[in-house]
Amino acid sequence: MSYLGEEIKKLGFGLMRLPQKDGKIDIEQTKVMVDKFLEAGFTYFDTAWAYAGSEDAIRQALVERYPRQKFQLATKNAAWINCKTRQDAISQFETSLKQTGADYFDFYLLHNLGDRRTKAFDDFEMWDWILEKKKEGKIKHAGFSFHSTPEELDEILTKHPQMDFVQLQINYADWESPAIQSKACYEVARKHGKPVIIMEPVKGGLLANPPKKIQDLFQKANPNVSVASWAIKFAANLEGVITVLSGMSNIEQMEDNISFMKDFKKLSKEEMQTIEEAQNILKKIPLIPCTTCNYCAKVCPMKIGISDTFTAMNEFTLYQNLEAAKKREEWLVGRHALNHATECIKCGKCETVCPQHIPIRDQLDKVVEALNLRKEEKV
Repeated sequence: MSYLGEEIKKLGFGLMRLPQKDGKIDIEQTKVMVDKFLEAGFTYFDTAWAYAGSEDAIRQALVERYPRQKFQLATKNAAWINCKTRQDAISQFETSLKQTGADYFDFYLLHNLGDRRTKAFDDFEMWDWILEKKKEGKIKHAGFSFHSTPEELDEILTKHPQMDFVQLQINYADWESPAIQSKACYEVARKHGKPVIIMEPVKGGLLANPPKKIQDLFQKANPNVSVASWAIKFAANLEGVITVLSGMSNIEQMEDNISFMKDFKKLSKEEMQTIEEAQNILKKIPLIPCTTCNYCAKVCPMKIGISDTFTAMNEFTLYQNLEAAKKREEWLVGRHALNHATECIKCGKCETVCPQHIPIRDQLDKVVEALNLRKEEKV
């Protein structure tokens, strides 16, 4: 399929979770995976300045071993991470060029826009900068990745119509999730005529091991394919999709993905019905009914990441993966300089403004216990 003048197959190699050896990225195994990926006809590689060691690894495994025109390379700028000046943010681009060894980037993204993070790109005038780099030929296609509400996405695309594409979190579990709103964000992007790159199609690996009822459902429908394949094919089935990124960590995952994506065909009516049944199973699991409106955050005197905490707890309820839920809570809350649920002083202000009438204080207590959170010692 051709988008933006590029011929790209529907599977992209996400380089966020590369294989490890002795605590470092295993370059030799990465080379094997790169070779298999290219041999199968796939060409899109996705890294980021913020993915530790990833840009350097892809320089060794890909850029130094193949002609530049044989692949598309994407990387990202995270202006909201430790940047005090515009030059700090711009320097990430120069670092990425050096670390990857690439002369240019086929796709360059302003990374992880949404909520507090968007302000950094506005303050540093990164929208003008990325278009300047595009004119210079250092970037072929300019876009951004996004984690927030469809309303904010609509606002950004209205302000910045020059963006070529959007990268969104889309999978069958988050399609109608009030926290992620994959479907609504996808529809906003399409309304603005923007093609979409899909991230998190397997939800960080959680949909490779969903609740047992869903595993049984997929195995009954087709025992010859992996459970994860249903998630990736759901995403690839959408119209206007440039490619679907899969963060592959080993050769087995690579070979599995290639097996069902090499000659990808649209899902049949029966297959779509099976996925809808899986979505219905998820909907029946009782979750905290948080819609991430964040009215609670505006009145919380302790600046607790309430909705983010509930997002992590809901994922634990759905997938029973404690390690993944704790990492999710730390990323959403701790990484974004919010306070954890352990800091709640039980004032109750949050509950007076919650449209869903959630007993927030009780729920935060349950999260602390379930995720085994501990109050930080004040030095």
